[in-house]
Amino acid sequence: MMLRLTCLAVAGLLCSAPAAAQTTFTPRDESPEEFAAGPGRDEAFYACTACHGFKLVAQQGLTRAQWEDSINLMVRRHNMPPLEGKDRETVLNYLEAAYPPRAPARGGWQNPFAK
Repeated sequence: MMLRLTCLAVAGLLCSAPAAAQTTFTPRDESPEEFAAGPGRDEAFYACTACHGFKLVAQQGLTRAQWEDSINLMVRRHNMPPLEGKDRETVLNYLEAAYPPRAPARGGWQNPFAK
């Protein structure tokens, strides 16, 4: 009986350890005004910064299709609330206009999602 209780206690600790190890995201000191001006900037900023800093987004430089794939991935794998209808269109329009693909850097880091 004591062995069974010990095993259950250890199993409980192991199951709760990953949840306890997760850190809570704290928004960085960023504001929408720091990023490219344009229609949809605020909507894109707040949709993205629910989980990560917007500087990560601004570094990407993707096509519209790649931005769409990125949003789909965030929804599917990271439980991002789905952007639908006009909200999705507004965010995609902003990202496509403000952060389009850049010319490839020579020998430097290459965005693996830009392929």
